[in-house]
Order: sequence, then C-alpha cells, then structure tokens
Amino acid sequence: MSRAMARWPAPVRSVDVAPRNRRHDVNQTNLDLACDRLSQVVDQAQFERLRWSRNEGPMLAQLVAFAHAALEDREEFELAEERSASDIKRFVLKVHGMRVVAIAISLDSGHAVLTADEIDRSPYKLSQGGPISADFAHVDASWMAASLQQLFGRVTT
Repeated sequence: MSRAMARWPAPVRSVDVAPRNRRHDVNQTNLDLACDRLSQVVDQAQFERLRWSRNEGPMLAQLVAFAHAALEDREEFELAEERSASDIKRFVLKVHGMRVVAIAISLDSGHAVLTADEIDRSPYKLSQGGPISADFAHVDASWMAASLQQLFGRVTT
C-alpha cells in the first residue's frame, strides 16, 4: 500500500439493509445545509443558479404543465411561449389563432403567481385585476384552471 493511501482511513460502509429516504434523514438534511452553506461561500452566483434549478425550477415546470393541461381539451386555445426566462414563463394566449393576451407564470417567495397583460396591436383589452397567487403547496390542476378562468374573465373587446 502506498504512503498516500495509508494516511486515509478506510471508507465506512453502512450496515443498514433497508434503503433510507435521503430527504427524511436528519443527518443528510444537516449535510445538505452544510453543503449549501459551503457552496454559497465558494461561489454565490453558481450556488443560486444550482439552488434554483434544484428547487424552484421544477416547481415552475409543474405550474406550466398545469396550465397546458387545463387547456388540452380546447384545441382552439394555445399557450405560445414567448420571451421566457429561467425564472418566469411568458406566453401569448391564442384563441382561434388570434393573439389575445399575454400570460406570465412565475414563483415569488414560494407562491405561484399568474398575471395577464394586454398585447400591443391586439383588439382585446383587460379589465382591472392584479396577479393571482397562492402558496405553491396549495396549487394543483384545479387551482390553475380556476386561475386561468379568472384571467380569461378579464378579457374584453
């Protein structure tokens, strides 16, 4: 055995037969927190990018999937993605091929947020109304359908 190998202790092997759920293991959670802290110390920008892709990214993808699923039985409706970024998904709602309104789906401090805006050169207008939001833990397909219904109800000519 080389001298370099002799300095390192042998790896500890687990004797547990049953697999553990990584997220519910307190030691793993503490290790995750320590890893996050060190990653943040080493490179704040990289840490935030990776943290977002691990946490918020999948949540935002789920919101988009709920929106598409809500309209899947309505072939005259299309959510065409335009000018999206990693932290916000922007769509143009097309009905019968006509551009109606812009819809944005995002996350803000653990809350799902839907907004609608008018589109330049579109004959359709929006009545007053703020963003629709809910804690992500309470968001499901029904919430998305009800939220889209509320946004669609604001469209006027």
